[in-house]
Amino acid sequence: MPDRKLKLLFLCTGNSCRSQMAEGWARHLRCDQIEPYSAGIEKHRLNPNAFRVMQEAGVDIAEQQSNTVDELPVNFDVVVTVCGHADEKCPVFPGAPRIVHVGFDDPPKLARDAATEEEALSHYRRVRDEIRDFVSTLPESISGEKD
Repeated sequence: MPDRKLKLLFLCTGNSCRSQMAEGWARHLRCDQIEPYSAGIEKHRLNPNAFRVMQEAGVDIAEQQSNTVDELPVNFDVVVTVCGHADEKCPVFPGAPRIVHVGFDDPPKLARDAATEEEALSHYRRVRDEIRDFVSTLPESISGEKD
């Protein structure tokens, strides 16, 4: 696809944290190759801690909106599910895009029992960095995968 960008959707349960981070990283690192979107099976608001740790890394996701898949009028080339629930409940998409599952831990769930704010944020930062590492391999890392 040298003449057009890969239309890629990052899909999560609520489109509040992991999928939002992935979209932000894709815009930041791969905007020359990828037209990124994010959505959820459900619609939640942008997680403030996800926003905070992305901002720390120099990536502004403030303008991104929480969406459901029905709100995105795009035929995707690839859908990347970033959590197990989204993988299990992945809807059928027009155009039959390739579906790839790359799961990441849920920072809000991990941070729930944190004793301090810093401990809670450490979970968000770890997952943020794992998502960055994955997104930095795109689109090559998914070009041959078939799920």
